[in-house]
Parts: sequence; C-alpha cells; structure tokens
Amino acid sequence: MVASEVRALFAVASRPEVVSLAGGMPNVAALPLDQIGELVRDVVAEEGPAALQYGSAQGDPVLREQICDYMTLEGITASPDDVIVTVGSQQALDLITRVFVDPGDVVLCEAPTYVTAINTFAAFQAEIRHVAMDEDGVVPERLDEALVRAAREGRTVKFFYTVPNFQNPAGITMTAERRARVLEVCERHDVLVVEDNPYGLLRYDGEAQPTLYSQGSGNVVYLGSLSKTLSPGLRIGWALAPAPVRAKLVLAAESAMLSHSTFNQLVVRRYLRTFPWREQIKAFNTMYGERRDAMLGALEAMMPAGCTWTRPEGGFFVWATLPEGIDAKAMLPRAVAGRVAYVPGTGFFADGRGRASMRLSFCYPTPEQIREGVRRLVGAVEGELDLRDTFGSTLAPPTAGSQAPAPDLP
Repeated sequence: MVASEVRALFAVASRPEVVSLAGGMPNVAALPLDQIGELVRDVVAEEGPAALQYGSAQGDPVLREQICDYMTLEGITASPDDVIVTVGSQQALDLITRVFVDPGDVVLCEAPTYVTAINTFAAFQAEIRHVAMDEDGVVPERLDEALVRAAREGRTVKFFYTVPNFQNPAGITMTAERRARVLEVCERHDVLVVEDNPYGLLRYDGEAQPTLYSQGSGNVVYLGSLSKTLSPGLRIGWALAPAPVRAKLVLAAESAMLSHSTFNQLVVRRYLRTFPWREQIKAFNTMYGERRDAMLGALEAMMPAGCTWTRPEGGFFVWATLPEGIDAKAMLPRAVAGRVAYVPGTGFFADGRGRASMRLSFCYPTPEQIREGVRRLVGAVEGELDLRDTFGSTLAPPTAGSQAPAPDLP
C-alpha cells in the first residue's frame, strides 16, 4: 500500500479560494436534506432496536430485494440471494480481489483506469496490466493479445476489470458492439469480468447500453453503488455474483467487518420504499448535465490549440490531454498556485504513464465555478507552453514499473 504522491497538494487545493476540478464528489446538497432528516428520525423512532443491532454479512434481505428492483433500470434481472451488500462498491472490489488474487497473479484493466482499483490490486500484490482504449471503449483485439501473452508466459489472469459506462477517469462509454466482443474474448479465455457501474443511471444524452452482466454467460461479477445517486456517506454498494462467487464474498466480508451497518441499511431501505428516488435521479441528471455542458463549453471556448478531451454522455469526468511536451503532473503545483486543481493522469496508470493527461471533474462545482476553473487552468497551460517554447519539453519520462498511483480520490 502506498501513500498519495500529491496528498499535500490536495490539502492546499481544498481551500475555498481554489476551484477544484479534481475530486469526484457528488453534489449531495441537491438532496432534500430536511426529508432525509425526517427519514432518519423515523428509523430511530420505529426501528431503533433493530437498527442499532448486529446484522448479516450478506446484507439486509429486504434491501437486497430493493437493489434487485433498482437494477431493473439497467436491464438486469437478479435474485436477492445473489446480491451481497457492501460498504460502497469499493469494498466489493476489495473482497473480489481478496478472494481471487494471489501474489503475482495478473489483473487486466483499461488504460487509464480507476485510481483506487489500482491501489486495491497492488495491495494484494497483483501485477496490473493495462489494455488500450479508444473512443468506443476497451479495444477487444488488445484484450485478446494481453490474454494470449499471459498464457504464453504461464501467468494466471484472474479477471478483467472494467468501468463500461462513463468511465472513471476517461468518461468513455463502451459501445454495445464492443461489449459483445469483450465478453466473447473473456469467455474464450475463461476469464472473469468485473463490471463496475457506479455511474450507469447518470446519463445526460445518448442511448443506454446493455450491461455486461445481462449479456454474459455467468462469468461477470457486477458492482453497483448508491454513492452517486443517493449519498456516498451512507456507504451502500453491492456485488451481484454467480452463487459460488457470492458465497466466497460473504465469507470474506464476515472476516473483514463481521456485519454491515444495520442502521445505514434501514435508512436506505426506507428511502427506497417511501421516497420518489427515480425522480431524484432525473433531477441529478438535469443538474449534472448542465455542469457537463458548462465544462465542455468552457474547454471548447478557451483551451489552447493542441489540447484534446473526451465528451462524456454521462458520469462525472472529462479526460483532457495537453499539447506535446507538457507534463500535467509537473504543472499541478503551479496550477494550484493559480487557484485551480485537477488530477494528473499518472494516478490512473500502474506503470507511470499519463503525464500528458489530466482528469477534470464537473460534478461538484457550479457551472459558474467550472467556467472560472477552466479559465484558471488555461492560464496554467499557457504558462507551461511558454516554458516549453523557451526551454524545451517539460514532459518527464515514465517511471518504469511504478505502481504508486497519484491522488486517492473517488
């Protein structure tokens, strides 16, 4: 386990005068907090003794039924018996790695991939290998090549980890055609697919794509979360897994934390039963869609020539790449001094790549703050371009074999 390379910088970046385009924090202030407060009081008043007691490592059975109802919005038909509630989907990822990975096993991930997934896989001493992406998602031919290479080396690939919808950090959505091909490749090589889908219902335009789980033949573990569509503070996520895998995950959960917070589960259970949560998700989509549009509009209007960025249909993130010779990681201290923060691309690779790129988050700042943040970011980039033109490239070579990710942010 490693500490963040730029944690001190992000302590500075949390100051109110700094516009943070860094952390993927949902805007929970948009929730009707007075109604949430009443709901919490009702749980204490009506279910207090049960809410404050130990619970099951698999999770509350009623909540698991409600999670199955929730997943129907993604086209998934599931049994509550195959659901395990977790402390956010992050714990589900930890449990899967704990169950499957031995030191030296290979885990395949998209390039780039979720920073805390890298932390988790590295903590269990997996060898993380990246598979190239393009604007349609992971490239199936590169995935097949990675699996063939591992087999030739006598290495065991335990699973392929993917965030197929509005990927964190790149904002890319895997197309339906790619999903079918990825499943075919993994099934042919007898490799598990771990589908992480925390953003799937946060779509602002375009057509929803079928989940890998709904198309797979029993080799997909699906991870879901209410952190983005309700609250990350309640820490409710889940894994939907084939029965043999689910049984092992329950045993791992028991050894890790004995049981979940019964109180939080009963709060969420009541929320899903009594609150118009589907309408709340629609309201989130309207709000985040406006912020996405503010980010894309500001980038289009202000970023210097040579900069490129993704155009996500949903989720929280834009992936930007700087002009040739500019190092986003080296630029970060000067950007923070200019009162704007972002996440350098190096945090999303296990091998030191990504120095020319950055993740920009639009979920938390207001549209006005986003536009001002981009204006400040442009000032930092233009300063780096002046340095490059005067002294040459500021881009440092990648550190071979490095598995130390940058900021440990959602």
